Amino acid sequence: SATDIYYLEDEDLARQLVELGYRGSGETLKREEFEARKRAAEQARLSKLRAAPKALASAGKDVSASPFLSALAEREEMVRNGKLTTIIFIRDRNAKGQEVSGYIDFAHRLKAENLEPYFEKKRRLLPKPSDLSFYNWETQTSTSNHTPNFQVIADNESGLLFKNKRDRKVINVDPKAKPGDNSRRIEVATKEYVQVVLYDHVTRRKT
Repeated sequence: SATDIYYLEDEDLARQLVELGYRGSGETLKREEFEARKRAAEQARLSKLRAAPKALASAGKDVSASPFLSALAEREEMVRNGKLTTIIFIRDRNAKGQEVSGYIDFAHRLKAENLEPYFEKKRRLLPKPSDLSFYNWETQTSTSNHTPNFQVIADNESGLLFKNKRDRKVINVDPKAKPGDNSRRIEVATKEYVQVVLYDHVTRRKT
């Protein structure tokens, strides 16, 4: 009834409680019991929402004039569903005209940030100090951070390495070396940046 919905504050939740048989069954609920069931129904509703597939940030955006954004759009769905991980290397100048470079975990950025403005060309994707690796050539600021997908291995004779946390495979970003098992290095020919390189890694969970 309208009164029930008023107290529940949510029509879907009220309907769910009715479907679960908490009304008209002749069962009188104690307030604590009712609250517990209400919380359980609300939790189930939130879980359903979280499980719903997220819309792609690149969906419906015309990126045909941008080789870099086109490459990211091609990979977005596979990266979101965990079949692929992509590390993006970018070297360019920031808003202050300082040369910066760094490695970005594409999957991590997709989860941590709304990337739609980048696909709409309202903003330019650049490395941040919070990314896998970041270096400002003018201020000589250097940072590196692990992400949910990669562990940074910086103190190695081979230079900078990234270990995939899912299958434990190591990605070598040295252009003179092989990138590693199930990995490939793709140099993106673009006028948008000084340099862009993508490192694709097909993830296979270690058994």
